[in-house]
Amino acid sequence: MAYEKLFGCDDTYATVSEISGVEAEPAAADIDFANSIVDGIDEHRAEIDEVIGAAAKGWSVERMPKVDLSVLRVAVYELLYDRKAPKKVVINEAVRIATKYGGEDSPRFINGVLGTVASPLGK
Repeated sequence: MAYEKLFGCDDTYATVSEISGVEAEPAAADIDFANSIVDGIDEHRAEIDEVIGAAAKGWSVERMPKVDLSVLRVAVYELLYDRKAPKKVVINEAVRIATKYGGEDSPRFINGVLGTVASPLGK
C-alpha cells in the first residue's frame, strides 16, 4: 500500500492483496496494522522524507527508486513513531523486503540508511 501511494493510488488492503495474487484472507489485525502504518506515513511524510534524505548521503528522496523509498518510509515510520518492534527487527525486515523486491544495491543502501537513522535512537 505504501508503494502504491507513491503513484497516487488509494487502494484498500483487500484490493492490494488481490492485485498481488494473495489468496489467503487476512486477519483483521493485519489489515488494521497495515492501515495504521500507511496512515502514519501519510501523517508524517514530510518529517520521514527529511530524515531519509539526511541519512541517504548523495541521494535525494525524489531520485530514489520507488521500491527503496517505500521500504524506507515504512521502516523509518516504525523506527520513529511506532516503536513496537525492536529497531534490529525493523531493519532486518526492510533489508529482506529490499532483497526480494528492490534492485541489486537496494539491500545495502537500505541497511545503510536505516543504520544511520536508528543509531541515535538507542535500543
